[in-house]
Amino acid sequence: MILDTFRRASPHWKNSVFLSYLMETIFWFSQTLLLFYILYRVNSGELRFYVFVACLLGFATYQALAATAYKKLLEHMIQLALSVYRFFAKAIRVLIVTPIVFVFSLLFSAISYTLQVLFIVLLTIAKIIFAPFKWIFMLIYGLLPEVIKNYLHKIAGFYSTMENISKKWLKYIRFKRR
Repeated sequence: MILDTFRRASPHWKNSVFLSYLMETIFWFSQTLLLFYILYRVNSGELRFYVFVACLLGFATYQALAATAYKKLLEHMIQLALSVYRFFAKAIRVLIVTPIVFVFSLLFSAISYTLQVLFIVLLTIAKIIFAPFKWIFMLIYGLLPEVIKNYLHKIAGFYSTMENISKKWLKYIRFKRR
């Protein structure tokens, strides 16, 4: 029965040669120790011919009478264990993880919306406050000579380039966030 259970579990480590050898060695070593421990407890460690015959007879009887029934039972037990595991995993995900994720996403959305509204309000207030200064500068700009205006146009071109780069970065960040 233990050998059938081991063989059922062995495909999980068959891809790794080292792990396969290690598991095989550990399995057969533990089975040998178990057999000798039982032999020691039963007849003080005397190794006789009838012990080998009994082991072979027990193995043959198991293979003939109980092997298929045990393998079916083992498969049902594995499927039951997997079903219980999936049920609890899904229950934890539905009852704990999903509400926490929902609360955090709701909180993040609320904070994000509040910051956007605050930014729009502050931008509007700044436009209202700086509008008279803009009008004054436009009036002064109209009185400037052409040489200074051309120089200011070059600076404005550099500013426009920097503004476009900043807008692209903000657009990229906003897209990545979604």
